[in-house]
Amino acid sequence: MSETPNTQTQPVVVGVDGSEASKDALRWAVRQAVLVGAEVHAIYAWRVPNTFYGGGVPSVLERDLSHDSQTELDEIITEVVGERPAHLVAKAVEGHAAPTLVDASEYAQLLVVGSRGRGAFAGMLLGSISDYCVSHAACPVVVVRHHGE
Repeated sequence: MSETPNTQTQPVVVGVDGSEASKDALRWAVRQAVLVGAEVHAIYAWRVPNTFYGGGVPSVLERDLSHDSQTELDEIITEVVGERPAHLVAKAVEGHAAPTLVDASEYAQLLVVGSRGRGAFAGMLLGSISDYCVSHAACPVVVVRHHGE
């Protein structure tokens, strides 16, 4: 089997937020992409905190949040898969995670999400982001459950 993905193939998109379930989803997506010869697009959605809404948010703050989000995503990738494989593209995107991932599903062969993210209530089997993605994605969705759930 070749380790070099076919760039003509639609990517495997994975939502990453730093939760253990999203780290498991990233591991799964990287393995799956190798099997099918596709790129992985790891997407980390970020938003300006609600405390800033209503007041003028300086553009430098937005730029810092974008940079910080990309840095956090890069650190998560390094923690989970080590040195970034050539077939993995990391994207920090401004927006709410659910619609951002559903938008990305329009060009994906597969969307991979963790079963619960950082904001999930204890005891929930499926988080609101994963539930939204399963209901609205334009491609098949794999929900990876963290082994500790």
